[in-house]
Amino acid sequence: MTNQSNRTAVKVGDVEVGAGQVVVQSMTNTDTADAKSTAQQIYQLHQAGSELVRITVNNEESAEAVPEIIDRLHAAHCHVPVIGDFHYNGHRLLQDYPLCAEKLAKYRINPGNVGFGKKRDKQFEEIIQVAKDLNKVVRIGGNWGSLDQKLMAKMMDENALSAQPLSSSALIEKALIESVLTSAQQAESFGLGANKIIVSCKVSSVQSLIRIYQDLHKSCNYALHLGLTEAGMGNKGIVASTAALSVLLQQGIGDTIRVSLTPEPNQARTEEVKIAQQILQSLELQSFKPEVTACPGCGRTTSEFFQVLAKQVTEYMEAKMPEWRLSHPGVKDMNVAVMGCIVNGPGESKHADIGISLPGTGETPSAPIFIRGKKTHTLKGDNIAGQFIDILDGFVKSNY
Repeated sequence: MTNQSNRTAVKVGDVEVGAGQVVVQSMTNTDTADAKSTAQQIYQLHQAGSELVRITVNNEESAEAVPEIIDRLHAAHCHVPVIGDFHYNGHRLLQDYPLCAEKLAKYRINPGNVGFGKKRDKQFEEIIQVAKDLNKVVRIGGNWGSLDQKLMAKMMDENALSAQPLSSSALIEKALIESVLTSAQQAESFGLGANKIIVSCKVSSVQSLIRIYQDLHKSCNYALHLGLTEAGMGNKGIVASTAALSVLLQQGIGDTIRVSLTPEPNQARTEEVKIAQQILQSLELQSFKPEVTACPGCGRTTSEFFQVLAKQVTEYMEAKMPEWRLSHPGVKDMNVAVMGCIVNGPGESKHADIGISLPGTGETPSAPIFIRGKKTHTLKGDNIAGQFIDILDGFVKSNY
C-alpha cells in the first residue's frame, strides 16, 4: 500500500515530498541560539528517522546561530534538511541574516502572523522574494490558534448575513483553508513556483483536522503537511494523533507528517519520530524497522519472562538499527514473534520471519524457534534470551 496523494512534488534539500512516500518530520525544543545543543538534538532526531527537522528562528541570536548549527551537522556527516520556523519577524531575519536564509532548506511561515494591516502583504512578499531568489521551499502553515484576524472578521460579517450561517467551528475551518490557499496563490503571483510550496492547516481537534484536510485535498494540488497541533502529553497525544493521521493517511492524504507531542519529563524528543514511523508502519504504508509481534499475556502466562524477552528483543533491534540500516537495509521488513504459550505461540512464530514460542504455565520448559515457518531449534536452560538474540543476529546477517 502506498500514499496516493498525487500532490505537486517538492524537493526539500535531498528529500522528495509528494513523490509517493510520506516524509516524517520533527521539531527541536532547544534554544536555537545554543548552536551546540540544537545541532545535537537535530542529529538525534535524524538518527531516530526524522527526514526533515524544524527549528525555531525567532530572534537575531537564533538566526545568527543557524550557519553554525548546519556546519556542526555537516561535520558529523548529517545532511538532514533543516527548516526555519518564522513568526512575526521572518521578513526581517531572512533579509538581515542572509547566511541563515541560505543555509536553511525550507521556511515555515504562518499567514496569520506574517504581518498585520497594510504591512502584511509587503512583509509576506519580502519572505517569498528571499525564497524565490535562493530557490527555497516555503510551507504556508495556518493554525487555528493564530488565524488572520482581518480575514476572520470579514468572514464572520459575511456569515452573519447568510441565509444559512455556518457554526463557529465550521467557519473557523473554512477561514483556515481560505487563509492558506489564498496565501499560496499569492506566493505564486510573486513568482514562487507551486513546486516550492507546501501547505498545512493545524488544529487540535481530530474531527476538524479530518474535515479540513479532506477539503484541502480536493481544493488544491499543493503538497500537504499533516499533523495535529498541540496533541497533548502521553497516551492522549499519541491516541489523538494516531486517530487523526490514520484516517487521512488511509485516504492517501498527507505528504509530510509530524506527531506534535508534549514530551513527558525527561523523555527523549525522539519519541515523536518513533510514533510517526509506527503509524506509517502499522498502516503498511512504509517500513522503518523490524516488527515485533508479542503475546499480551493471560492466565496461561503467569511468568513475566515473555514480557522481558519481548522488551529485550525490541531494544536490541532498535540499538542495532543504525548499523543494520546501512549493512542490512532489508531488515526493516523483518517480522519477529515473541509468544508466551502453546495456544497461539507456534502459529504466530511460523507466520513471522523468525519467532520463539515460550512455555506457558505448566507447559514443558522448552522454547521452539521457527525460521520462516520451519522449526529449527529448541532452546532450554537459563539463557534462552541470550541464545535467541544470537540466533536472531545470525538470521539477519544471513538473510538481509
